[in-house]
Amino acid sequence: MIECRAVPPAGPVRWDALSWRQIAEIRAAGVDMAILPVGATEQHGPHLPTGVDSLSVEAVAEGVSAATGIPVLPTLAYGCSLGHSRKWPGTLSLRPETLAKMVAEIADWLAASGFTRLLVLNGHVTNWAPLRCALENIRADLPDVRIALRSIWDISAEVRGLYEYDGGGNWHANDAETSLMLLLRPETVDLAAAVDEPNRAACCFFSYTVDKESLTGTVGTPSRADAGFGRRLLDACVDSLAAQLRLALVEKTPLEDWTGPSTPSPADRPPPARPSHGD
Repeated sequence: MIECRAVPPAGPVRWDALSWRQIAEIRAAGVDMAILPVGATEQHGPHLPTGVDSLSVEAVAEGVSAATGIPVLPTLAYGCSLGHSRKWPGTLSLRPETLAKMVAEIADWLAASGFTRLLVLNGHVTNWAPLRCALENIRADLPDVRIALRSIWDISAEVRGLYEYDGGGNWHANDAETSLMLLLRPETVDLAAAVDEPNRAACCFFSYTVDKESLTGTVGTPSRADAGFGRRLLDACVDSLAAQLRLALVEKTPLEDWTGPSTPSPADRPPPARPSHGD
């Protein structure tokens, strides 16, 4: 029987490698959470494969699964990549509403199997808005399901710093992503073809598609990449998220944890100090 315990399983618990009996045993053991990795298939500059976002988010999800015993669902390898335009071949995109509906339908079937805690783990920047819409629909339509949405670069402040240092908030196929691929799939990386490009949109007011920002589809410094940095990044993602999910497995709603009176009193908590107007 697979369960979430102090001694983790030998490897990731992959939903699609289990029989229905094994899935039922996981649930009976008290694990009611699953992780849904959502990636993308899109251009990643001249030096990286189109599957970077899917491979990256899957590696994080499987690392966390191996550390906690939480099953990981099959990765959604198509995301909302409309912003990458049709300039470069290779991108395969869903419309935002399609992605949101897919995730909501997966959550519905997951709940039918008794798994009422779901982490949607995002590996592509512009998946965020459709996935947030999916979260809203799931909370409304499946009120017994507890759902969370996290992007791998937002797992912790440390992880965000590692991802963003060479591109600010607008990075793509950069040092971090290239280093991860050198760790996970080195045979797919052509560092000789890597081109460093600055974040030209840093001072822009409007949002532009990648073909209006980058000559090669890259933003950042992939020429600096190495597998050691990829290992540091992956370990930081897995360690921090695994610690968060161990707590999430037993998390109660705020009111379930509430030990005060059924009707709050103004005296329960003093109001915060109002900011001063200055001198």
